[in-house]
Amino acid sequence: MKRLLKYALFSTLFLFPVMFFTSCKEFLNPEQELSVTEEKLLNDWYEYRSLAMGMYGLQQQLVEQLLILGELRGDLLTITPNADPDMVEIYNFRISEKNKYAAPDNFFKLIAASNNFIRLLQREHPEVLNARSEVTNYDRLYGEALCMRAWAYFNASRIYGKVPFIHESLVTMEEIEAYVESPGTYTDSVNIVFGRNGYHNDTLSTVSLQLEKKYYTQEMVVNYFTNQLEKEVKAVGVNHYIDNNDITWEVTVWNTYAWHALLGQMYLYQGNLARAASHFEYITKNTSEDLRYHLDATFRDANWRNIFGNVDVKEHIFTLWFNKANFQQNQFQYFFEPIAPHRYMLKPTRAAVMYWECIFDNYTILESNDPWKSEVLNPGIPGDFHRGHGVSYAYIKDEVMLDTESVKSMLLLKREEDMRTAEIMTADYDTVVWKYSIGKNKYAQDAHFHIYRAGNIHLYLAEIYNWWEVMQGGILRTQLPTALSIVNNGAHYNPLSTRAELGVRGRVGFGGNTDGIKVSNINYFHHPYTNEIVSYKDLTGNLEAKQLYFEDQLVDERARELAFEGERFYDLMRIAKRRGEPSFLASRVSAKYPPGQREAMYNYLMNPENWYIKIFD
Repeated sequence: MKRLLKYALFSTLFLFPVMFFTSCKEFLNPEQELSVTEEKLLNDWYEYRSLAMGMYGLQQQLVEQLLILGELRGDLLTITPNADPDMVEIYNFRISEKNKYAAPDNFFKLIAASNNFIRLLQREHPEVLNARSEVTNYDRLYGEALCMRAWAYFNASRIYGKVPFIHESLVTMEEIEAYVESPGTYTDSVNIVFGRNGYHNDTLSTVSLQLEKKYYTQEMVVNYFTNQLEKEVKAVGVNHYIDNNDITWEVTVWNTYAWHALLGQMYLYQGNLARAASHFEYITKNTSEDLRYHLDATFRDANWRNIFGNVDVKEHIFTLWFNKANFQQNQFQYFFEPIAPHRYMLKPTRAAVMYWECIFDNYTILESNDPWKSEVLNPGIPGDFHRGHGVSYAYIKDEVMLDTESVKSMLLLKREEDMRTAEIMTADYDTVVWKYSIGKNKYAQDAHFHIYRAGNIHLYLAEIYNWWEVMQGGILRTQLPTALSIVNNGAHYNPLSTRAELGVRGRVGFGGNTDGIKVSNINYFHHPYTNEIVSYKDLTGNLEAKQLYFEDQLVDERARELAFEGERFYDLMRIAKRRGEPSFLASRVSAKYPPGQREAMYNYLMNPENWYIKIFD
């Protein structure tokens, strides 16, 4: 019975959204399909928990939108001839008001539900507002709701550039729509004011509020919600596995680690590296008994693919859970697979595939004092097969995947410059996003979606350490060696501790002395297929150039580790803004377009205003 509780709660997910969008009176209407009386609601803990689950149902409805907007506008994903018109619009950065992937409605629904639940908890359990009161499950639910709302605003601001700030008294979609469409001032005539030092029947009144419509930029969103999350959250995440003995519950709801991940991410986008690092390091340097979120051997080499087959608390920080048996599905397989009944509407770009195919393991270089005379003695073995073919992407023909040994042979032929034979081996094969098909039959449609996972957080930290400078012994020192260690091998952690860190690249076999990322005075560039040295860059005495060089390598590593997980376009935006170089984004994204369209797209993306979907202008 305890095990069934998880599924019973999740089966209500798509009933509650309807309830959240109606008035408070209808919200408690016992004649609805799901009968919940006010007396039962306010006295039964599981009704509160079920209402919270409704918010996760709304968050689930955002995953397709988040993936498409975060990836199709980037450099790793493109359209096929089967793409629907809305996908074509997004691909071309010509997005109409009715585009279903660009519409803000699902964000508003989640914000409305969060507002409603937050006010309910404030009214019925005012102790959630008392920082000195003992922590209860109501505090944990309150923390979940605050995180959910902040996350919705933050993601909306990344997409639209600015987002209407929805007053907490607006708890229905009708109210929010009226507010957003108002010319400047909106009258909220049904605002319940309650005494915060007692229960709602102590001091209850109804007043009218004049709400001035405000738009928050990403900077304003970060300022407002980081302050709220830091000051008002007492605890985050109800501990369900005490009851159901299923520890994966912890990472399928907002939790303490996810709270830190959200705060760290918002501070990173703000440019507050110190605050971002403090929250990320709470995750990466935790001393939990199971060494959670340490990049150890749990997902080493071929086990890396297991990150996407199940929910696992060693890697997943916050994952949106889907399950076909409970009628909770998404359309990822429908979008990506060339296997009936799916449509194959989106596919990896050639650049994306090359990130995994044009990396070499265990090569050696004979360096000369004259860099032009340096040469590769052993080119090594091409291909990242732990994260690449059969995992993140695949070659498929007639609904059958090309076997891995054939792909390895193809890459070896390219290394020997036999391009003609190599290309014959993959002729007529479709390149396919496979990350959401691992372990799934063709009717499953229930791949999980990772909001935060350990690999991403470690790479965020490497990005921070690359630019972070500290004073040691009166000398200003950079943290670039630490950044390199985080990515390559995890050696920056205390070797005498119980940690068994491998690094992001190290856990899939690419963190060694030659195949790890290196930043030296002389840095070589290699042919993508033969691995021969084709040029070099001398960065002697130029620290900033070395930091920029490392950041370029880090962007490539984020592609291999995190492709198709919804963050790529925002990664490019974040770094382009930090550098003050729109070309950083424009050059990478425009490269995926046909030659006749490439220059026009580059010029269009050189204007950072065109990176946003201007819904609210």
